[in-house]
Amino acid sequence: MSASASRLTTRRAGTVIALAAGTVLLAAGAASAHVTVHPESYAKGATDGVLTFRVPNEEDSAFTTKVQVFLPTDHPVLGVLVHPQDGWTAKVTTTKLKTPVKTDDGTITEAASEITFSGGKIGAGQYEDFDVAFGQLPDDTGQLVFKTLQTYSDGKVARWIEEPSGGDEPENPAPVLKLTAGDASSAPAPAKTAAVSTAKAADTGDSTARGLGVAGLVVGVIGLAAAAFALVRSRGARS
Repeated sequence: MSASASRLTTRRAGTVIALAAGTVLLAAGAASAHVTVHPESYAKGATDGVLTFRVPNEEDSAFTTKVQVFLPTDHPVLGVLVHPQDGWTAKVTTTKLKTPVKTDDGTITEAASEITFSGGKIGAGQYEDFDVAFGQLPDDTGQLVFKTLQTYSDGKVARWIEEPSGGDEPENPAPVLKLTAGDASSAPAPAKTAAVSTAKAADTGDSTARGLGVAGLVVGVIGLAAAAFALVRSRGARS
């Protein structure tokens, strides 16, 4: 093989490798950046559980400085308690209910309508988990929508308030908790630790799957590179 042909083969191999590597980077960088609630579902009427609101920072040049989670009052979440978060101050706003809720402990006339987390910051490429305990979830609806406002240090406000419609995810989706038929006493997260573990286990599984997929692409790139250079060497040897 001539020197010019060898250089051409090497350049072609390099181009293929660069394209494949770009595909790996794109696959690794594809991730959801909106506010979510974990776990994704609970039994209707579940008691003594925990909801974790995961807030990622999607800005490269600004911090997240405030998060406002709005709780529905037409189907109220009863007995809301906020877990202390390092660096953050939590404020729970309550509202008088239009329709009081009867429970085993009596009639509830007020419930939490908003939780505001402020004073801390979430940097670029980071996220924060905010844990909220509840005493009882409603049993008369199939889902709870938690509209959320995310304020950045540059004044921008991300409005995660859109509800899913027709099976398509909106551009700025609100966190949605599905309420399913089942035994309310067997809630998936009877304590904070269990709820956080469940959420993180699910996220770990997703991350592992993505990691394995990216690893497979990387191995493919390495194999392609080895084959290309082996071809160059073998042709060079025959010439």
